[in-house]
Amino acid sequence: MRSSGILMPISALPSPYGVGTLGQSARDFVSFLVESGQTYWQILPISPTGFGDSPYQSFSSFAGNPYFIDLDDLAQEGLLLPEEFQSLTWGESPTQVDYGLIYRQRFPILRRAVSRLSIKRPQELADFCRTQQEWLEPYAQFMAFKDSYDGAPWSQWPDPIRLRQPQAVEELAGELADSILFWKGVQFLFFAQWKALKEYANRQGISIIGDLPIYVASDSADVWANPQQFQLDENLCPTEVAGCPPDGFSEDGQLWGNPLFDWEGMAENRYEWWMRRVAFQFTIYDVLRIDHFRGFDSYYAIPAGDKNARRGRWRPGPGIAFFNILKETLGDRPIIAEDLGFLTPSVHQMLADTGYPGMKVLEFAFDHRDSGQNLYLPHNYPVNCIAYVGTHDNDTALGWTRTADPDDVAAARAYLNLTPEEGENWGMMRGIWASAARYTIVQMQDVLGLGSEGRINTPSTTGENWQWRATPGYLTQELAHRLYRMTKLYGRLRP
Repeated sequence: MRSSGILMPISALPSPYGVGTLGQSARDFVSFLVESGQTYWQILPISPTGFGDSPYQSFSSFAGNPYFIDLDDLAQEGLLLPEEFQSLTWGESPTQVDYGLIYRQRFPILRRAVSRLSIKRPQELADFCRTQQEWLEPYAQFMAFKDSYDGAPWSQWPDPIRLRQPQAVEELAGELADSILFWKGVQFLFFAQWKALKEYANRQGISIIGDLPIYVASDSADVWANPQQFQLDENLCPTEVAGCPPDGFSEDGQLWGNPLFDWEGMAENRYEWWMRRVAFQFTIYDVLRIDHFRGFDSYYAIPAGDKNARRGRWRPGPGIAFFNILKETLGDRPIIAEDLGFLTPSVHQMLADTGYPGMKVLEFAFDHRDSGQNLYLPHNYPVNCIAYVGTHDNDTALGWTRTADPDDVAAARAYLNLTPEEGENWGMMRGIWASAARYTIVQMQDVLGLGSEGRINTPSTTGENWQWRATPGYLTQELAHRLYRMTKLYGRLRP
Protein backbone atom coordinates (compact mmCIF):
# COMPACT_ATOMS: atom_id res chain seq x y z
CA MET A 1 0.00 0.00 0.00
CA ARG A 2 1.34 3.42 -0.99
CA SER A 3 1.46 5.87 1.88
CA SER A 4 2.99 9.11 3.08
CA GLY A 5 3.83 10.99 6.24
CA ILE A 6 5.59 13.98 7.73
CA LEU A 7 8.83 14.32 9.70
CA MET A 8 8.26 16.73 12.57
CA PRO A 9 10.40 16.58 15.73
CA ILE A 10 8.55 16.84 19.05
CA SER A 11 10.93 19.65 20.02
CA ALA A 12 9.81 21.68 17.00
CA LEU A 13 6.13 21.83 17.93
CA PRO A 14 4.98 25.28 19.08
CA SER A 15 4.36 25.81 22.78
CA PRO A 16 4.44 28.71 25.26
CA TYR A 17 7.16 26.98 27.27
CA GLY A 18 10.22 27.12 25.04
CA VAL A 19 10.10 23.69 23.39
CA GLY A 20 7.57 21.35 21.84
CA THR A 21 5.82 18.93 24.17
CA LEU A 22 3.51 15.92 24.23
CA GLY A 23 0.48 18.08 24.98
CA GLN A 24 -2.12 19.95 22.94
CA SER A 25 0.25 21.04 20.16
CA ALA A 26 1.14 17.38 19.56
CA ARG A 27 -2.53 16.42 19.45
CA ASP A 28 -3.17 19.29 17.04
CA PHE A 29 -0.42 17.97 14.77
CA VAL A 30 -2.01 14.51 14.79
CA SER A 31 -5.29 16.12 13.72
CA PHE A 32 -3.47 17.90 10.89
CA LEU A 33 -2.01 14.60 9.71
CA VAL A 34 -5.48 13.08 9.68
CA GLU A 35 -7.02 16.02 7.82
CA SER A 36 -4.24 15.98 5.22
CA GLY A 37 -4.58 12.24 4.53
CA GLN A 38 -1.25 11.15 6.00
CA THR A 39 -0.40 7.77 7.54
CA TYR A 40 2.84 8.41 9.42
CA TRP A 41 4.31 10.87 11.87
CA GLN A 42 8.09 10.46 11.92
CA ILE A 43 9.97 11.94 14.87
CA LEU A 44 13.54 12.15 16.08
CA PRO A 45 14.74 10.20 19.14
CA ILE A 46 12.74 11.16 22.24
CA SER A 47 15.51 10.35 24.72
CA PRO A 48 17.03 12.99 27.05
CA THR A 49 19.45 15.19 25.15
CA GLY A 50 23.07 15.38 26.23
CA PHE A 51 26.15 16.90 24.60
CA GLY A 52 25.28 19.57 22.04
CA ASP A 53 21.55 19.11 22.74
CA SER A 54 21.54 16.31 20.17
CA PRO A 55 18.88 13.61 20.44
CA TYR A 56 21.55 11.26 19.08
CA GLN A 57 23.78 11.86 22.14
CA SER A 58 21.52 10.85 25.00
CA PHE A 59 21.98 9.97 28.66
CA SER A 60 19.91 6.82 28.04
CA SER A 61 18.61 4.63 25.20
CA PHE A 62 15.45 3.96 27.20
CA ALA A 63 14.49 7.15 29.06
CA GLY A 64 12.22 9.90 27.77
CA ASN A 65 13.14 13.57 27.42
CA PRO A 66 11.97 15.60 30.46
CA TYR A 67 11.68 18.70 28.27
CA PHE A 68 8.80 17.09 26.36
CA ILE A 69 6.54 16.69 29.42
CA ASP A 70 3.62 19.06 28.91
CA LEU A 71 3.15 21.41 31.85
CA ASP A 72 -0.45 22.37 31.04
CA ASP A 73 -1.45 18.71 31.05
CA LEU A 74 0.27 18.29 34.43
CA ALA A 75 -1.77 21.23 35.73
CA GLN A 76 -4.97 19.60 34.49
CA GLU A 77 -4.01 16.50 36.48
CA GLY A 78 -3.53 18.59 39.60
CA LEU A 79 0.23 18.03 39.70
CA LEU A 80 1.09 21.68 39.04
CA LEU A 81 -0.47 25.07 39.61
CA PRO A 82 -0.61 27.30 36.49
CA GLU A 83 1.06 30.18 38.31
CA GLU A 84 4.09 27.95 38.97
CA PHE A 85 5.11 28.01 35.31
CA GLN A 86 2.96 30.32 33.19
CA SER A 87 4.60 33.52 34.44
CA LEU A 88 8.15 32.38 33.70
CA THR A 89 10.19 33.45 30.67
CA TRP A 90 10.94 30.53 28.37
CA GLY A 91 13.03 32.16 25.67
CA GLU A 92 13.09 35.23 23.49
CA SER A 93 12.57 33.57 20.11
CA PRO A 94 9.38 31.67 19.23
CA THR A 95 11.27 29.93 16.39
CA GLN A 96 14.25 28.60 18.38
CA VAL A 97 14.75 26.43 21.44
CA ASP A 98 16.90 27.95 24.19
CA TYR A 99 18.14 24.72 25.77
CA GLY A 100 20.18 26.41 28.49
CA LEU A 101 17.20 28.39 29.73
CA ILE A 102 14.91 25.36 29.63
CA TYR A 103 17.44 23.33 31.63
CA ARG A 104 17.46 25.99 34.33
CA GLN A 105 13.70 26.57 34.40
CA ARG A 106 12.11 23.19 33.92
CA PHE A 107 13.56 20.89 36.58
CA PRO A 108 12.46 22.92 39.64
CA ILE A 109 8.92 22.79 38.22
CA LEU A 110 9.11 19.05 37.60
CA ARG A 111 10.29 18.53 41.17
CA ARG A 112 7.03 20.05 42.37
CA ALA A 113 5.04 17.79 40.06
CA VAL A 114 6.89 14.63 41.14
CA SER A 115 6.47 15.57 44.81
CA ARG A 116 2.70 15.77 44.35
CA LEU A 117 2.69 12.60 42.24
CA SER A 118 4.39 10.70 45.07
CA ILE A 119 1.65 11.80 47.47
CA LYS A 120 -1.39 11.52 45.20
CA ARG A 121 -0.58 8.43 43.12
CA PRO A 122 2.06 6.42 44.99
CA GLN A 123 0.84 3.03 43.80
CA GLU A 124 0.92 4.01 40.12
CA LEU A 125 4.46 5.30 40.54
CA ALA A 126 5.53 2.15 42.39
CA ASP A 127 4.02 -0.08 39.70
CA PHE A 128 5.85 1.85 36.98
CA CYS A 129 9.15 1.60 38.86
CA ARG A 130 8.70 -2.13 39.26
CA THR A 131 7.82 -2.90 35.62
CA GLN A 132 10.60 -0.68 34.22
CA GLN A 133 13.21 -1.49 36.87
CA GLU A 134 15.76 -3.08 34.54
CA TRP A 135 16.60 0.20 32.81
CA LEU A 136 15.00 2.70 35.17
CA GLU A 137 17.04 1.93 38.30
CA PRO A 138 20.48 2.43 36.70
CA TYR A 139 19.24 5.47 34.79
CA ALA A 140 17.81 7.16 37.91
CA GLN A 141 20.99 6.37 39.83
CA PHE A 142 23.09 7.71 36.98
CA MET A 143 21.20 11.01 36.87
CA ALA A 144 21.15 11.42 40.66
CA PHE A 145 24.85 10.64 40.93
CA LYS A 146 25.58 13.01 38.04
CA ASP A 147 23.72 15.81 39.83
CA SER A 148 25.68 15.14 43.02
CA TYR A 149 28.95 15.44 41.07
CA ASP A 150 27.94 18.79 39.52
CA GLY A 151 27.13 17.26 36.14
CA ALA A 152 30.54 15.68 35.58
CA PRO A 153 30.63 12.73 33.14
CA TRP A 154 30.71 9.34 34.85
CA SER A 155 34.28 8.80 33.60
CA GLN A 156 35.33 11.49 36.14
CA TRP A 157 33.43 10.12 39.13
CA PRO A 158 35.28 8.58 42.10
CA ASP A 159 36.50 5.09 41.21
CA PRO A 160 34.14 3.14 43.49
CA ILE A 161 31.12 4.72 41.76
CA ARG A 162 32.69 4.90 38.31
CA LEU A 163 33.45 1.18 38.50
CA ARG A 164 30.03 0.42 40.03
CA GLN A 165 31.36 -1.31 43.10
CA PRO A 166 28.14 -2.68 44.67
CA GLN A 167 28.63 -1.47 48.24
CA ALA A 168 29.67 2.03 47.16
CA VAL A 169 26.74 2.34 44.75
CA GLU A 170 24.30 1.10 47.39
CA GLU A 171 25.56 3.57 49.98
CA LEU A 172 25.45 6.56 47.65
CA ALA A 173 22.02 5.50 46.35
CA GLY A 174 20.78 5.50 49.94
CA GLU A 175 22.09 9.00 50.50
CA LEU A 176 20.49 10.21 47.27
CA ALA A 177 17.21 8.29 47.58
CA ASP A 178 15.05 11.39 47.13
CA SER A 179 16.92 12.43 43.99
CA ILE A 180 16.68 8.92 42.55
CA LEU A 181 12.93 8.89 43.19
CA PHE A 182 12.66 12.26 41.44
CA TRP A 183 14.27 10.93 38.27
CA LYS A 184 12.00 7.89 38.35
CA GLY A 185 9.00 10.17 38.77
CA VAL A 186 10.03 12.25 35.78
CA GLN A 187 10.06 9.11 33.65
CA PHE A 188 6.64 8.13 34.95
CA LEU A 189 5.28 11.53 33.88
CA PHE A 190 6.93 11.31 30.47
CA PHE A 191 5.72 7.84 29.60
CA ALA A 192 2.20 8.49 30.90
CA GLN A 193 1.94 11.43 28.48
CA TRP A 194 3.66 9.53 25.68
CA LYS A 195 1.27 6.59 26.04
CA ALA A 196 -1.72 8.92 25.89
CA LEU A 197 -0.39 10.69 22.78
CA LYS A 198 0.45 7.49 20.94
CA GLU A 199 -2.95 6.00 21.70
CA TYR A 200 -4.58 9.24 20.50
CA ALA A 201 -2.64 9.01 17.21
CA ASN A 202 -3.25 5.30 16.70
CA ARG A 203 -7.00 5.65 17.27
CA GLN A 204 -7.07 8.05 14.31
CA GLY A 205 -5.02 5.81 12.06
CA ILE A 206 -1.70 7.61 12.48
CA SER A 207 1.39 5.44 13.06
CA ILE A 208 4.49 6.87 14.72
CA ILE A 209 7.91 6.22 13.21
CA GLY A 210 10.58 6.35 15.89
CA ASP A 211 14.32 6.69 15.45
CA LEU A 212 16.96 4.50 17.10
CA PRO A 213 20.57 5.74 16.98
CA ILE A 214 22.94 2.82 16.43
CA TYR A 215 25.38 4.18 19.02
CA VAL A 216 24.91 5.43 22.56
CA ALA A 217 26.60 8.40 24.17
CA SER A 218 29.81 7.78 26.11
CA ASP A 219 28.39 9.73 29.06
CA SER A 220 25.26 7.63 29.45
CA ALA A 221 23.61 5.21 31.81
CA ASP A 222 23.91 2.64 29.01
CA VAL A 223 27.71 2.58 29.13
CA TRP A 224 28.07 3.16 32.89
CA ALA A 225 25.72 0.28 33.73
CA ASN A 226 26.81 -2.07 30.91
CA PRO A 227 30.54 -1.48 30.27
CA GLN A 228 31.03 -5.10 29.22
CA GLN A 229 28.98 -4.42 26.07
CA PHE A 230 31.52 -1.91 24.73
CA GLN A 231 35.12 -1.77 23.57
CA LEU A 232 36.66 -0.34 26.73
CA ASP A 233 40.04 -0.90 28.35
CA GLU A 234 40.71 -2.00 31.94
CA ASN A 235 40.03 1.58 33.12
CA LEU A 236 36.70 1.64 31.24
CA CYS A 237 38.05 4.11 28.68
CA PRO A 238 37.22 3.61 24.97
CA THR A 239 40.01 2.16 22.86
CA GLU A 240 38.40 3.36 19.62
CA VAL A 241 35.36 5.51 18.93
CA ALA A 242 32.72 5.87 16.25
CA GLY A 243 32.59 8.19 13.26
CA CYS A 244 32.62 8.37 9.48
CA PRO A 245 35.60 8.56 7.11
CA PRO A 246 36.58 11.63 5.09
CA ASP A 247 34.48 12.14 1.98
CA GLY A 248 33.44 14.81 -0.48
CA PHE A 249 31.56 16.65 2.26
CA SER A 250 34.28 16.64 4.92
CA GLU A 251 38.02 16.19 4.43
CA ASP A 252 38.41 15.30 8.13
CA GLY A 253 35.45 12.91 8.23
CA GLN A 254 33.05 12.90 11.15
CA LEU A 255 34.29 12.20 14.68
CA TRP A 256 31.18 11.19 16.64
CA GLY A 257 33.14 9.94 19.65
CA ASN A 258 30.67 7.24 20.74
CA PRO A 259 32.08 4.05 22.28
CA LEU A 260 31.96 1.06 19.95
CA PHE A 261 30.13 -2.17 20.70
CA ASP A 262 31.95 -5.37 21.57
CA TRP A 263 30.15 -7.23 18.81
CA GLU A 264 32.08 -10.46 19.37
CA GLY A 265 31.20 -10.50 23.05
CA MET A 266 27.59 -9.61 22.32
CA ALA A 267 27.29 -12.53 19.90
CA GLU A 268 28.00 -14.98 22.71
CA ASN A 269 24.63 -14.28 24.32
CA ARG A 270 22.78 -13.63 21.03
CA TYR A 271 22.98 -9.83 21.35
CA GLU A 272 20.76 -9.91 24.43
CA TRP A 273 21.37 -6.23 25.29
CA TRP A 274 20.45 -5.17 21.77
CA MET A 275 17.37 -7.38 21.76
CA ARG A 276 16.13 -5.66 24.92
CA ARG A 277 16.90 -2.28 23.43
CA VAL A 278 14.96 -2.91 20.21
CA ALA A 279 12.10 -4.64 22.03
CA PHE A 280 11.69 -1.57 24.22
CA GLN A 281 11.49 0.68 21.15
CA PHE A 282 8.54 -1.32 19.88
CA THR A 283 6.67 -0.70 23.11
CA ILE A 284 6.72 3.03 22.30
CA TYR A 285 6.79 3.25 18.46
CA ASP A 286 4.81 1.63 15.64
CA VAL A 287 7.70 1.62 13.15
CA LEU A 288 11.41 1.90 13.92
CA ARG A 289 14.08 3.60 11.83
CA ILE A 290 17.51 2.17 12.68
CA ASP A 291 20.15 4.82 12.20
CA HIS A 292 23.48 4.04 10.45
CA PHE A 293 22.36 0.62 9.21
CA ARG A 294 25.62 0.11 7.34
CA GLY A 295 27.40 0.02 10.72
CA PHE A 296 26.03 -3.48 11.27
CA ASP A 297 27.93 -4.68 8.19
CA SER A 298 31.17 -2.86 8.99
CA TYR A 299 31.87 0.11 11.21
CA TYR A 300 34.44 2.89 11.17
CA ALA A 301 36.72 2.81 14.23
CA ILE A 302 38.82 5.87 15.10
CA PRO A 303 41.64 5.73 17.68
CA ALA A 304 40.43 7.25 20.94
CA GLY A 305 41.92 10.69 21.48
CA ASP A 306 42.24 11.59 17.80
CA LYS A 307 41.04 15.06 16.86
CA ASN A 308 39.45 13.99 13.57
CA ALA A 309 38.40 10.83 11.72
CA ARG A 310 41.29 10.56 9.27
CA ARG A 311 43.10 7.65 10.96
CA GLY A 312 40.03 5.46 11.34
CA ARG A 313 39.64 2.05 9.75
CA TRP A 314 36.77 -0.23 8.85
CA ARG A 315 36.09 -3.23 11.06
CA PRO A 316 33.57 -6.05 10.53
CA GLY A 317 30.20 -5.75 12.25
CA PRO A 318 27.78 -8.56 13.13
CA GLY A 319 26.21 -8.64 9.67
CA ILE A 320 23.02 -10.46 8.76
CA ALA A 321 23.40 -12.78 11.76
CA PHE A 322 22.30 -9.92 14.00
CA PHE A 323 19.08 -9.36 12.07
CA ASN A 324 18.35 -13.06 11.83
CA ILE A 325 18.50 -13.27 15.62
CA LEU A 326 16.42 -10.09 15.87
CA LYS A 327 13.68 -11.70 13.78
CA GLU A 328 13.90 -14.96 15.74
CA THR A 329 13.62 -13.06 19.03
CA LEU A 330 11.08 -10.33 18.25
CA GLY A 331 9.37 -11.55 15.09
CA ASP A 332 9.18 -9.69 11.79
CA ARG A 333 8.89 -6.08 12.97
CA PRO A 334 8.38 -2.97 10.79
CA ILE A 335 11.90 -1.55 10.52
CA ILE A 336 13.37 1.10 8.22
CA ALA A 337 17.07 0.86 7.41
CA GLU A 338 18.92 4.17 7.26
CA ASP A 339 21.28 2.98 4.54
CA LEU A 340 22.81 6.31 3.54
CA GLY A 341 26.51 7.02 3.18
CA PHE A 342 29.31 4.91 1.74
CA LEU A 343 27.71 1.57 0.81
CA THR A 344 29.53 -1.57 -0.25
CA PRO A 345 28.06 -4.58 -2.08
CA SER A 346 27.89 -6.41 1.26
CA VAL A 347 25.71 -3.62 2.73
CA HIS A 348 23.36 -3.84 -0.26
CA GLN A 349 23.21 -7.61 0.22
CA MET A 350 22.50 -7.28 3.93
CA LEU A 351 19.64 -4.87 3.19
CA ALA A 352 18.20 -7.26 0.60
CA ASP A 353 18.48 -10.19 3.01
CA THR A 354 16.61 -8.35 5.77
CA GLY A 355 13.85 -7.22 3.44
CA TYR A 356 13.76 -3.83 5.17
CA PRO A 357 13.02 -0.74 3.09
CA GLY A 358 16.05 1.47 2.62
CA MET A 359 16.07 5.24 2.25
CA LYS A 360 16.20 7.43 -0.85
CA VAL A 361 16.95 11.15 -0.53
CA LEU A 362 15.97 13.37 -3.45
CA GLU A 363 18.52 16.07 -2.60
CA PHE A 364 21.27 13.50 -3.28
CA ALA A 365 19.94 12.77 -6.79
CA PHE A 366 21.13 15.70 -8.84
CA ASP A 367 24.82 15.31 -9.35
CA HIS A 368 24.94 16.74 -12.86
CA ARG A 369 27.77 14.33 -13.72
CA ASP A 370 25.67 11.16 -13.24
CA SER A 371 23.76 11.11 -16.54
CA GLY A 372 20.57 9.68 -15.08
CA GLN A 373 22.21 6.74 -13.30
CA ASN A 374 22.00 8.17 -9.78
CA LEU A 375 20.04 5.73 -7.59
CA TYR A 376 18.43 8.65 -5.74
CA LEU A 377 16.60 9.80 -8.89
CA PRO A 378 12.92 8.92 -8.50
CA HIS A 379 12.74 6.89 -11.71
CA ASN A 380 15.32 4.53 -10.16
CA TYR A 381 13.47 3.95 -6.88
CA PRO A 382 12.45 0.39 -6.04
CA VAL A 383 9.00 -0.14 -4.56
CA ASN A 384 10.40 -1.29 -1.22
CA CYS A 385 11.96 1.95 -0.07
CA ILE A 386 11.08 5.10 1.85
CA ALA A 387 11.69 8.31 -0.07
CA TYR A 388 12.53 11.73 1.36
CA VAL A 389 13.21 15.12 -0.16
CA GLY A 390 15.67 15.57 2.69
CA THR A 391 16.13 14.26 6.21
CA HIS A 392 16.85 16.09 9.47
CA ASP A 393 20.53 16.15 8.41
CA ASN A 394 19.79 17.96 5.14
CA ASP A 395 18.78 21.48 4.25
CA THR A 396 15.15 22.19 3.47
CA ALA A 397 14.05 21.93 -0.16
CA LEU A 398 14.15 25.71 -0.69
CA GLY A 399 17.37 25.98 1.30
CA TRP A 400 18.91 23.35 -0.98
CA THR A 401 17.88 25.17 -4.17
CA ARG A 402 19.63 28.29 -2.86
CA THR A 403 22.84 26.71 -1.56
CA ALA A 404 23.57 23.61 -3.66
CA ASP A 405 25.80 23.53 -6.74
CA PRO A 406 23.99 25.68 -9.37
CA ASP A 407 24.40 22.94 -11.99
CA ASP A 408 22.78 20.40 -9.65
CA VAL A 409 19.90 22.78 -8.93
CA ALA A 410 19.47 23.33 -12.69
CA ALA A 411 19.35 19.56 -13.16
CA ALA A 412 16.66 19.28 -10.47
CA ARG A 413 14.60 22.05 -12.04
CA ALA A 414 14.72 20.36 -15.42
CA TYR A 415 14.03 16.84 -14.11
CA LEU A 416 11.16 17.84 -11.80
CA ASN A 417 9.84 20.76 -13.88
CA LEU A 418 10.11 23.05 -10.89
CA THR A 419 8.31 26.36 -11.23
CA PRO A 420 7.80 29.40 -8.98
CA GLU A 421 4.06 29.13 -9.62
CA GLU A 422 3.81 25.71 -8.01
CA GLY A 423 6.56 26.42 -5.52
CA GLU A 424 9.87 24.59 -5.87
CA ASN A 425 9.36 22.94 -2.49
CA TRP A 426 6.06 21.48 -3.66
CA GLY A 427 7.64 20.36 -6.93
CA MET A 428 10.35 18.47 -5.06
CA MET A 429 7.78 16.82 -2.80
CA ARG A 430 5.76 15.93 -5.88
CA GLY A 431 8.85 14.18 -7.23
CA ILE A 432 8.91 11.60 -4.44
CA TRP A 433 5.11 11.29 -4.13
CA ALA A 434 4.90 10.37 -7.83
CA SER A 435 7.66 7.77 -7.55
CA ALA A 436 7.23 4.01 -7.13
CA ALA A 437 8.41 4.20 -3.50
CA ARG A 438 5.88 2.56 -1.20
CA TYR A 439 6.57 5.04 1.60
CA THR A 440 7.29 8.76 1.43
CA ILE A 441 8.14 11.23 4.19
CA VAL A 442 8.46 15.00 3.81
CA GLN A 443 9.76 17.47 6.37
CA MET A 444 7.18 19.84 7.83
CA GLN A 445 9.51 22.71 6.96
CA ASP A 446 9.10 21.83 3.28
CA VAL A 447 5.32 21.76 3.59
CA LEU A 448 5.61 25.24 5.14
CA GLY A 449 7.98 26.46 2.41
CA LEU A 450 10.81 27.41 4.74
CA GLY A 451 14.38 28.08 3.68
CA SER A 452 17.60 27.24 5.53
CA GLU A 453 16.25 28.95 8.65
CA GLY A 454 14.18 25.79 9.10
CA ARG A 455 17.10 23.38 8.93
CA ILE A 456 17.26 21.00 11.91
CA ASN A 457 20.88 19.84 11.83
CA THR A 458 24.11 20.42 9.96
CA PRO A 459 26.35 17.37 10.56
CA SER A 460 29.82 17.95 12.03
CA THR A 461 28.76 21.26 13.57
CA THR A 462 27.64 22.20 17.07
CA GLY A 463 25.97 25.18 18.66
CA GLU A 464 23.07 25.97 16.34
CA ASN A 465 21.41 22.60 15.70
CA TRP A 466 18.15 21.04 16.95
CA GLN A 467 16.70 24.50 17.62
CA TRP A 468 14.07 25.12 14.95
CA ARG A 469 10.46 25.50 16.11
CA ALA A 470 7.22 26.12 14.26
CA THR A 471 5.24 29.19 15.25
CA PRO A 472 1.63 29.11 16.50
CA GLY A 473 -0.90 29.06 13.68
CA TYR A 474 1.36 27.12 11.31
CA LEU A 475 -1.26 24.40 10.76
CA THR A 476 -3.84 25.94 8.45
CA GLN A 477 -6.83 24.33 6.80
CA GLU A 478 -5.60 25.58 3.43
CA LEU A 479 -2.30 23.76 3.93
CA ALA A 480 -4.05 20.56 5.02
CA HIS A 481 -6.34 20.63 1.99
CA ARG A 482 -3.47 21.19 -0.45
CA LEU A 483 -1.51 18.34 1.10
CA TYR A 484 -4.62 16.13 0.99
CA ARG A 485 -5.13 16.81 -2.72
CA MET A 486 -1.54 15.88 -3.55
CA THR A 487 -1.64 12.80 -1.34
CA LYS A 488 -4.84 11.64 -3.06
CA LEU A 489 -3.51 12.46 -6.53
CA TYR A 490 -0.58 10.09 -6.09
CA GLY A 491 -2.52 7.28 -4.44
CA ARG A 492 -1.10 7.71 -0.95
CA LEU A 493 -4.19 8.48 1.12
CA ARG A 494 -4.57 6.71 4.42
CA PRO A 495 -7.28 4.02 3.90
